[in-house]
Amino acid sequence: MVTEMTLGEILRKAIQKEIASWLLYNDLSRKMSHEVARDTFKKLAQQERGHQNLLERYLRGEIKEGALGSGQAIDYRIAEHLDQPKIYPDMNLKDIFLLAANREKASHELYLSLAQIHPAGEVKNLLEELAAQELEHKQQVEFLYTEVAFPQTDGG
Repeated sequence: MVTEMTLGEILRKAIQKEIASWLLYNDLSRKMSHEVARDTFKKLAQQERGHQNLLERYLRGEIKEGALGSGQAIDYRIAEHLDQPKIYPDMNLKDIFLLAANREKASHELYLSLAQIHPAGEVKNLLEELAAQELEHKQQVEFLYTEVAFPQTDGG
């Protein structure tokens, strides 16, 4: 199903998604006993907060070059990128990493799609950079997933 939304609506949803990711990763960073996982989630939380700030600057009109009007209608399948599976208190670590990887994948795809509809300029570059960062986040979380899902044995 195709949903038509304005750019402003999409940006507000993307900001909410970044806030939700920040809350999740910040919470996970406090709950992890595994040092690498704790540090990774702490870094991810900080980066998601930075993404939120950049998107808010764009929404407020502080980023001009290559910007679209916030009221401009965009025919875009936004639900694919914003629906997230439910989080359960008793999720195991492997599933938490998988959930986080899927969130990062959806964010990567969202920012790439938004970049494609913008003309060349500061906003397009910003969205492409956000997409690249989300892909890096996905790779970091997938690494943690493999460490937990496929632990190394003494035999190699």
